This record gives sequence, structure tokens and C-alpha cells, in this order.
Amino acid sequence: MASSHTVLMRLVASAYSIAQKAGTIVRRVIAEGDLGIVEKTCATDLQTKADRLAQMSICSSLARKFPKLTIIGEEDLPFEEVDQELIEDGQWEEILQQPCPSQYIAIKEEDLVVWVDPLDGTKEYTEGLLDNVTVLIGIAYEGKAIAGVINQPYYNYQAGPDATLGRTIWGVLGLGAFGFQLKEAPAGKHIITTTRSHSNKLVTDCVTAMNPDDVLRVGGAGNKIIQLIEGKASAYVFASPGCKKWDTCAPEVILHAVGGKLTDIHGNALQYNKEVKHMNSAGVLATLRDYDYYASRVPESVKNALVP
Repeated sequence: MASSHTVLMRLVASAYSIAQKAGTIVRRVIAEGDLGIVEKTCATDLQTKADRLAQMSICSSLARKFPKLTIIGEEDLPFEEVDQELIEDGQWEEILQQPCPSQYIAIKEEDLVVWVDPLDGTKEYTEGLLDNVTVLIGIAYEGKAIAGVINQPYYNYQAGPDATLGRTIWGVLGLGAFGFQLKEAPAGKHIITTTRSHSNKLVTDCVTAMNPDDVLRVGGAGNKIIQLIEGKASAYVFASPGCKKWDTCAPEVILHAVGGKLTDIHGNALQYNKEVKHMNSAGVLATLRDYDYYASRVPESVKNALVP
């Protein structure tokens, strides 16, 4: 019976299935050939039909099952009746077999805030850089990111026509993170992952100060955190206010669940309560290991320019 499971684990199990459904929608929109692109604030801030449909699917599916949740989605969409085919009411049974960490057993539905990015890496999606794309559902309690789901709709897409597309990663603080193979970046190498389409002098100055052996410029916050946990990069450095709470909530959980650290550029923890401003105005600094090395190299000029 569902009632024998905690609210948090039921929510994570549902979010897993809902994220998979959203990934299917993201793939379907490209397959149909009409992306329905609109500019939101500028040429690098885009929204597609996939963003809109995936958000409607995620938010409506969550709200039906958990009506007391606070759900904050990236896209500013008018309220409308959602087509039944967009609703996902399944849940991932393997997650329900896992024990809920003791500190979260008594959490009520109304105590939770869910941050949704229906398609992280939209610009890359429109340009065919499909491995950059993720669907992000992050769950916060008392302002802290505690559980998250990342779906990669196009994971494996370069492995040939017979490859199985997509995978879903999930995690809960105090339990762990699942759905991938944890790997560390090469020892002694400083490989920085940073923004591909939102760079500026602050970003460049901060990356240069890290004395990098290599710099990977890719799209999507979810994608960058996956690079950290799979050993492709040693630090994610973004010294700019472009990133939002829905970009970082789910990825932060996955990283923290395996011993990594994500903060703003000053070293402050990000806050995810429902009243918080959506912009991560003091940027993002994240590592799987050696956080202090990278934090110590952030220039004072960068810190002074980015106000929390």
C-alpha cells in the first residue's frame, strides 16, 4: 500500500517516472520536426515546444498526486487544462523499496518545495547538442535540496541506431545517488566545466584563476554536474548570475549525496525555500573533490562583483 511509504520516497518514486515521461516528450518533439522556438529575454534564452509540454506534464502530474506541494517551474505558462496523455501517474517501484533517511520520515507534503527545469540546455537542444540536455526535478525541505531526479533523454544517442536512449539518475541525501557509475577526474588535473553560451569577463577571469589543464564549455547545469560525478571534469565554475534554482536543485542533491559540494562563488549554501529569489545571483562553484582548492582561487574581484 502506498500509505506504508513516506511522503518523500513516494514523491521521489513518482518524480522518477514523471521525469522519464518528460524525456520521452523531449525526444518526441524533435522527432516531429517542429521545435516551436520562442525567445524569452534574448537570443540565448530560448523556450521550445518541448520545454512547454514537458513542464505541463511534470507539474500537472505532480500536482494531481501531491496537491499540497509547492511546485516552481522554469517556464511561465498560462494555466490551462492539460491533455490526459501528458499525465504520468506511475512510480518507480525500486525507489519505494529503499529506506527513507530517518530525518525525513515525518516530512509532510506541504513542507516540500519542488523545483522543475523541464529542459535544461534548451539552446543546445535547438542546435542538436543533445547530450547536453537534461530534465531536472529537485526537492527541497526547509530551504535545503534533499532529493532530486535527473533524466538524460539522449543518453547513449551516439551509440548507434540500436542503442537504448535515455537514463534517469536519482538521489536522496543520507541514502545515496543511483543510476550512474561514480568516477573521479584524473588526480592532479584541473579540468573545469563552464558555460558554453553565457560567458563573460567574470566567468573567464574566474576560470583562468583556477589554473586549468583543460576547460570544457558545455550547456546545462545538470549536464555539468554529471561531468563531475563521471570523472570528466573536476570543477564546475560559473561566476555569473545566469543560473536559477531550478537549474541547481536536483543536480546539487546528486553531487552532495556522493560527497561533493556545490555553493555560490562565495562558498554559501544555496537556499531553496519557496520565497527565495529564483536567480543564483552569486554564481555556482561545484566539485566532487578538492573543493577548497577551487574556492581558494576565486579572485576577490569576482567575489566583489557577485552579490549573494
